[in-house]
Amino acid sequence: EIVAGNGAVIAVKPGDAVAVCAQVAALGTPRALSIAAGISASTLQAAAGTGCSVVRAMPNTPALVREGATAITGSPSCSDADLDWAERVLSAVGLVVRVPESQMDAVTAVAGSGPGYLFLFAEALLAAAIEQGLPTDVADTLVRQLFKGAGALLSSSDESPAVLRERVTSPNGTTFAGLSVLENEGLRATVHKAVQAAAERSAEMGK
Repeated sequence: EIVAGNGAVIAVKPGDAVAVCAQVAALGTPRALSIAAGISASTLQAAAGTGCSVVRAMPNTPALVREGATAITGSPSCSDADLDWAERVLSAVGLVVRVPESQMDAVTAVAGSGPGYLFLFAEALLAAAIEQGLPTDVADTLVRQLFKGAGALLSSSDESPAVLRERVTSPNGTTFAGLSVLENEGLRATVHKAVQAAAERSAEMGK
């Protein structure tokens, strides 16, 4: 899709990204923004040639409600103006950060795949709430608002997640009891393994 007549957004399956990038460059488009997962900016730049600068982006699904977290990186031929253009385009759907290509697999594993992790936790929490006797509609409403409210608090606060957790955890209270189980069952290690697996898969897709 051509954006404002001065660039193109490439939103295709990863397997088609290289060919489409070459086609876009052949049309004389000066810059292209790719949101195809796992395909490096340098790979896309090689397909585009010297006449079209390529920016790679990793968005996530909250962009659908303009609350996305997107990272961008440019090929070596990209100028600050190219990155500025990409940032303007993507800022319409949320926050945009700039990272080097070497960090894009980590971004994919955390921000790109992160919504899936949170949705899984919400799914498990919903099931647990129903098991505790809450009606499905009540449990669903509470879980949705929980994630909305906790996310808003986290994003608006200058405190770290650890501090916010500590503030809601009274010694030997109910939250302490629940968190103790999560800690003892290895939640932190499991999260690290999940992110590592996603990052490795992202790297594999880029080969």
